[in-house]
Amino acid sequence: MTLESLKIRSFRAHKHTEVAFAPKVNVLVGANGVGKTNTLEAIHYLCLTKSFVASNDTYAVRQEAPYFELEGTFTGVRSRPMTAKLVYVPHEGKQVFVNDAPLDRLADIVGQLPVVVFSPEDHALTAEGPDERRRFLNNILSQAHPAYMNTLMKYRRARKQRNELLRQYRKKPAPPPEALLAPWTQKLVQLGSQVVARRQTFLHTFTGYLQDAYERIEAVAEEPTIEYDTFAALSTDAPGDAEAIAEAFRARLDEKQDHEYKRGTTLVGPQRDELVFRLNDLEVRRYASQGQHRTFAMALKLAQYFYLSDTLERLPVLLLDDAFGKLDTERTEVFMQLLQSDAIGQSFITATRAAPFTATVPFSEDENRLFQVDTKNDAARVCIAPASADVSA
Repeated sequence: MTLESLKIRSFRAHKHTEVAFAPKVNVLVGANGVGKTNTLEAIHYLCLTKSFVASNDTYAVRQEAPYFELEGTFTGVRSRPMTAKLVYVPHEGKQVFVNDAPLDRLADIVGQLPVVVFSPEDHALTAEGPDERRRFLNNILSQAHPAYMNTLMKYRRARKQRNELLRQYRKKPAPPPEALLAPWTQKLVQLGSQVVARRQTFLHTFTGYLQDAYERIEAVAEEPTIEYDTFAALSTDAPGDAEAIAEAFRARLDEKQDHEYKRGTTLVGPQRDELVFRLNDLEVRRYASQGQHRTFAMALKLAQYFYLSDTLERLPVLLLDDAFGKLDTERTEVFMQLLQSDAIGQSFITATRAAPFTATVPFSEDENRLFQVDTKNDAARVCIAPASADVSA
């Protein structure tokens, strides 16, 4: 899959920007704050309808503008070029159009335009709490398996309704009547067990992708693994047994029943799952060095890329936002060679200097392009223009 062109209007630093990209490596060079990351963020919005930088869409609207609009033309998705457009109006919401036809749901675009992003925030994936790891897990599965995303959304709605009922009765002398609570508990178990089953099946396969990705970028012979910590034990013989998971779910809810009544919230379910990353059996979060954290996070994202590529049978777009700033020269060269190989499709890289890339990427060829990102003082407008390989380092 290739993003041929991108139009950005009233988005972050961009007033009105149009740019055509190369099919392989695209490097955007410029000072901090000129709009490089915003460009990658715009691509991410088109693919997943949301930012990888912030959660509030309102802040993405350019100051004093009434809305923002993003449009990209993709090839390699359908038999003919596909144009995706996203429009966001504050207080009205987002709307996605494919070839000028509006989609009924934002979720309908997810998985059609697969994307993987590397960013400085990836450190949180291996070093901080479980929320980031569940988000990573949901990102992959939602793009690869639309049914998973639908089930997850239904589960969240059922849990929200159940929590509201528990909250209403929290300070009352008696718990919620069984006739009111049981239907929501039944939905919770049915949907939640499907979520956990899909996660177990996925992780059973994904560990192999992780180990392969780690070998590609790390010469040290360390074995990366993922342990899935959930309320239902993973069966290595038959991972993803939804009936067994549902039985374990009901048993745990029975155990936590009194605590749920006192606290007014659901205490069991996939919303409390944890992924434990290990190197040679040592937990990465607790014992890894800074270099090991960076390498493990990059391996996770590469594994995500290869998994989506195999599952969807198309190469995702790869976004690398300031991903090479803390990598040593040797690993940067290894990664750049990988980006130019047949294993990776189109990539977008932001950096403040061109030097790390001009030595390894032939920008004179049509496959790769170097861009200088700057602002036009006359209109405070972002300009993304092709640059020669001898641009200032």
